[in-house]
Amino acid sequence: MKKKTKALPKLATRREHRVTFMLNDEEYQVIKQHILKYKITNQSNWYRTTILSHVLKVMEEDYPTLFNEHEMRR
Repeated sequence: MKKKTKALPKLATRREHRVTFMLNDEEYQVIKQHILKYKITNQSNWYRTTILSHVLKVMEEDYPTLFNEHEMRR
């Protein structure tokens, strides 16, 4: 007997908003070396995950709390 599993609903992940930014020569070379060193094949995904992980980390750190950090460490 096979178990029937329900498929999870697909999230709307269609990317419709373009973001463009410029780099100077030095920044471009650093990123290019990193991409070659770590054999990154999907640069778009790498930029997206790198930027979003930083943004989410900052959002988590800035999240409002009931007490400030000093009071929580007591």
